[in-house]
Amino acid sequence: QDSGVDKYDTGRENLVLQGQLMRVSADDLTERVPRLLEWVGLTDAGDKMVETYSGGMRRRLDIAMGLINEPEVLFLDEPTTGLDPESRAILWKDLERIRNERNMAVLLTTHYLEEADVLCDRLAIVDHGTVVTEGTPKALKAEIRGDSITLDLNGESSQASDVLSGLENILEIVPNGQGMLVRVENGAAAIPVLVSRLERAGITVHEVTMSRPTLDDVYLHHTGHHFSAAGDDGQTEEAGIR
Repeated sequence: QDSGVDKYDTGRENLVLQGQLMRVSADDLTERVPRLLEWVGLTDAGDKMVETYSGGMRRRLDIAMGLINEPEVLFLDEPTTGLDPESRAILWKDLERIRNERNMAVLLTTHYLEEADVLCDRLAIVDHGTVVTEGTPKALKAEIRGDSITLDLNGESSQASDVLSGLENILEIVPNGQGMLVRVENGAAAIPVLVSRLERAGITVHEVTMSRPTLDDVYLHHTGHHFSAAGDDGQTEEAGIR
């Protein structure tokens, strides 16, 4: 998502213009503009042209512009898309401060599952325009029992499903690209059994990873495909709601 700031104005001028459009009084703007510039760490850059700002600085200015009229609800559409990891981490801290210091409700859409997990008190997972589940990140992950084992099988997942389907303590088997995801009660104990059974059937296991349930597992459970495989058509997104 592109920033909505005017790159040919300064950061301060962008804030003033946004405030005027939102009918904020001149007296309030005189007080709020420097306070918001300081709050998002742009005091020194406030009188510089926005075209000289980094991507992270522009996103922080975007947030300041959204706060200029002190709304009860702040809407943010994929605010960290395209940012480098360092800039994203800084923006996460800014959003946490909005939640904690301003006691403001934030409606956030994001394509980063980790971001939703870190920032959201409640979230809704949307797949092709339909809300498939909602709740707190902790509660949603708690719905997924056991450990997740991802097997890289170089495209032999169909045959592997038949080979593993009769084993005990397997909760779920889901084809996943070049391999499959197997959910089991005890991952550490199950891995040797799974690998041995597959290799006896002539199926080579190229890589094995194990993890505790994540939001990606929640997404997979409710939609049948991984979040990263949902496509870039804009139809799949995750909305976090405070």
